[in-house]
Amino acid sequence: MSDFTAKRIDDMEGLYGGAMRKVRAELGLSSFGVQTVDLPPDFDGYPWHDHGEEGQEELYVAVRGRATLELDGGETVELAAGENVARVGPGTRRRVVTGPEPVRLLIVGGVPGGAYRAKDFTELGAPDPAAS
Repeated sequence: MSDFTAKRIDDMEGLYGGAMRKVRAELGLSSFGVQTVDLPPDFDGYPWHDHGEEGQEELYVAVRGRATLELDGGETVELAAGENVARVGPGTRRRVVTGPEPVRLLIVGGVPGGAYRAKDFTELGAPDPAAS
């Protein structure tokens, strides 16, 4: 018997009012983190952040639409569905902004040479941090 899990993204439990979907938890993944993030047009509210404390690098892929990945130091990377992908190291601060069209991003994270540890709020049934 095959070992697999498949689900529609829009049917997955969400965070931040449904903008982020708990892909890792929904599929039962444990070796790396993965989520989708849906952002509306002209959105600049995605927070600046890094993952230096936990040592996690991230892969950003636009599944639909386009966005700009802004990095500390003023560098930018355009993310467009079917065109390009980007890796960001653990200590590099980053955020995502959109232009005139919405975007759905697939974001994959892991710890090079180490064990991935999921944050509690990403587990199924955990309260939405934006709901408080």
